[in-house]
Amino acid sequence: MLPGCRGPAVSTENNRSIYNLDAAYSIARQQLATIDIEQQCRRSGAHYQVKDTQKAVTIRYLNRSYLINLPDIEVSLVDSDEPVPIRDKILILHYFILAKGTPSTNKQITFRDLAGGTVYYPTFTKRTLEPLTNHFGREPALLLKASEKMGSRKADYGDVAIIIDAFERVPITLVLWQGDDEFPPQLNLLFDSTISDYLDTEDVTVLCEILTWRLIGYLREA
Repeated sequence: MLPGCRGPAVSTENNRSIYNLDAAYSIARQQLATIDIEQQCRRSGAHYQVKDTQKAVTIRYLNRSYLINLPDIEVSLVDSDEPVPIRDKILILHYFILAKGTPSTNKQITFRDLAGGTVYYPTFTKRTLEPLTNHFGREPALLLKASEKMGSRKADYGDVAIIIDAFERVPITLVLWQGDDEFPPQLNLLFDSTISDYLDTEDVTVLCEILTWRLIGYLREA
């Protein structure tokens, strides 16, 4: 997965991780400088804008609008001075760079179906499925409420299911089976089968972790 996703540096290992995040961001900026921006806007669902001498790309990510300012290639929030975490910057650039414009198939796949998904699955479970199940498994109404802030819409799976558009072309479906006295609750995430045309498996892992903790954060604010 993206290096350095463990949080603030408190050790030599984490200091090295933060360096790796900076390197990943630098590489993504270099890659973006070499591609056809207008073509990638069409492929990703982003919008290219030119105002006077200023050029930028506007892109939706987890129900908020971000700017990729050109030519310096810096990522910022639209209408906000709130700093953007570097992991979010990297994901936004990776999505924009990789996007192939493939139409949705509406065929759902699981994380294990992704390239290398079996290898990453223990990390995915620990950082996404377990926290989501622990916080929402017995309280599906709380999942619905928390997800409203992310522009969710309902889907027809399990006991409760919602779809969150992480990016314009990357819908993520959260499916919850509430369980009963015999069986514990279960929660899973589903993806359109085209997701690998927009993000690689490492980025999907990090994206789902970020999505998880934003949902939990919205729950705590309620």
